[in-house]
Amino acid sequence: MDRLTTLMERFHLTVRAAELNEANLFALSGADGSPSHVVFFAADDVPIGPTEGVILSAKVEWSGHRNPFLAALPPRVNYDLTQSAEAQSLVHLMLDEAQGARCGAQSVINRLGEILMVRLLREQIEQGATEPGLLAGLSDPRLSRAIVAMHDHPGRLWSTADLAEVAGLSLSRFSELFGAEVGETPMGYLRRWRLILAHQDLQRGDRVDAVARRYAYGSPEGFSRAFRRVYGVAPVALRRVG
Repeated sequence: MDRLTTLMERFHLTVRAAELNEANLFALSGADGSPSHVVFFAADDVPIGPTEGVILSAKVEWSGHRNPFLAALPPRVNYDLTQSAEAQSLVHLMLDEAQGARCGAQSVINRLGEILMVRLLREQIEQGATEPGLLAGLSDPRLSRAIVAMHDHPGRLWSTADLAEVAGLSLSRFSELFGAEVGETPMGYLRRWRLILAHQDLQRGDRVDAVARRYAYGSPEGFSRAFRRVYGVAPVALRRVG
């Protein structure tokens, strides 16, 4: 079970070197000058970031508020690098590329930045969350099986009982735990996830009826009503704009 791959594939992640005033990812050095930790601001409105000890600043873009994982992160994420020589090496390599300004540097920074972000996100899942949300759900080994199943197979005709079976829990216990940890019902989360993906597909130019079928809506009309309730516009209008 992979709790991150579908999210990484469905929401395009870019990392580029940036000035301090536009960055939301900062690598800081320790007393010995080596990278000691990374600070990432997940919110859209980034407060003034650190200025002392910053050896690398970058801008991370990961589909903004439409990305449920990004929305579930705390506003400020701290990632300790001192326990991972590999993570420190990633920062060293990114810094070398940013300072060298050689051809292809941005492409290399982006790839290395993706790896660094995956490591940071893994640690967040392992640490869990104190507030209900997707991060808390993915941190629970039972709930995460059901959430990953929804992420990977959004068009399947899931029932709450099906998802409880995937999680290895009774229906009542699964529903109770999911609500407490994720903050909504399993079917509520599944509907929201489907509409997030539908929004992406429509922007790409897919037909409304095809998208409705893809995400298990009984009719294009039912899909259109659900889409309008969430996004305030008819799906066909979004497709025209896309």
